[in-house]
Amino acid sequence: MLQLNINDEISPLKAVVLGTAKSCGPVPKVEDAYDPKSVEHILAGTYPKESDMIKEMDAFAEVFEKYGVKVFRPEVLEDCNQIFSRDIAFVIEDKLIIANILPDRDKEVEAILHVLDKIDDSNILQPPPEVHVEGGDVMPWNDYIFIGTYTAPDYSNHITARTNSAAVEYIKDQFPHKKVKSFELRKSTNARENALHLDCCFQPLGKGKAIIHKNGFLVEEEYEWLVNFFGKENVFEITADEMYQMFSNVFSISPEVIVSEQNFTRLNNWLREQGFTVEEIPYAEISKQEGLLRCSTLPLIRK
Repeated sequence: MLQLNINDEISPLKAVVLGTAKSCGPVPKVEDAYDPKSVEHILAGTYPKESDMIKEMDAFAEVFEKYGVKVFRPEVLEDCNQIFSRDIAFVIEDKLIIANILPDRDKEVEAILHVLDKIDDSNILQPPPEVHVEGGDVMPWNDYIFIGTYTAPDYSNHITARTNSAAVEYIKDQFPHKKVKSFELRKSTNARENALHLDCCFQPLGKGKAIIHKNGFLVEEEYEWLVNFFGKENVFEITADEMYQMFSNVFSISPEVIVSEQNFTRLNNWLREQGFTVEEIPYAEISKQEGLLRCSTLPLIRK
């Protein structure tokens, strides 16, 4: 059995579910795309090829192998995009919460049943239907749980709004000893302005550092709270274009080791200046679907 343990974003990773790009299906129709960046690439004829995305995910798997991380992969479903395992479930402490994701994606959860079977049933939570939540919006951070949300009345009009106020209350109820801090995110059909999830505009790192993009937050005070929490001198501010490229969606294997995209030169140089080991891999094709390294992972155990 797996003894789940996730209390932050950076403790040494022991076990993870890494998505798969195998049999991810044909290029979707515009009306079937889940996010504005995918729409952009569908229309431009630059939507990523399966073979390229498989290579990118293999490079990620190799880094995990190098650091001795136990890697689970989903069962391959035919013609189904299963890259972003962070969307379908997430772990806080010893509980795995099944995300209430877009209904079209329910079968992705079935593809990780071989992992769920290794977890005690009492540690698997299934929120009620009114709770909309995806793992990209949820970040355990020691005493805190940070949650990206969108609570405006037009929530249901935005396919990019993934986590609602009911989810914030649900997480508070499940983890009453934690401080749950929510952040209103900017939702847009313009991929250069849309913060699909919290990890698209913010990421805490080891050594007290963090990556942040101000315009991803709808409420300036909430952005300021985060900057003050980490300290302005510890925060790497990214531009709108860098948010679009997913600079904040890197992944920590430990407090010292960060996996990043090889083209993120400005960020990767800064990380090395701060004393991090940066494992650079190609992931630019996958980023065309408005997700990157954190989105592709479902951490199970950090110790």
